[in-house]
Amino acid sequence: MEADHVVSLMGAMFEVALEIALPLLLATLLVGLLISVIQVVTQIQEMTLTFVPKIIISVAVLGLFGPWMLSVLTEFAIETISSIKHF
Repeated sequence: MEADHVVSLMGAMFEVALEIALPLLLATLLVGLLISVIQVVTQIQEMTLTFVPKIIISVAVLGLFGPWMLSVLTEFAIETISSIKHF
């Protein structure tokens, strides 16, 4: 296996990881910002208030996007394994 192939595989791996993680990260970021704004406006500084909505939205996003995430990861794994046997 040549260095160029390894570098391209690493780049593709990081792209797939970002593609898979992006919906979950964006959803929790938006919920966290919304809860922070609510905390600032109401002056409620309860630390656990931010965690519960993030956990709920994380489970919801994983339920909605989980099959898609798994299919993207499976496609990447199949392509990676099939490209290895060419060497």
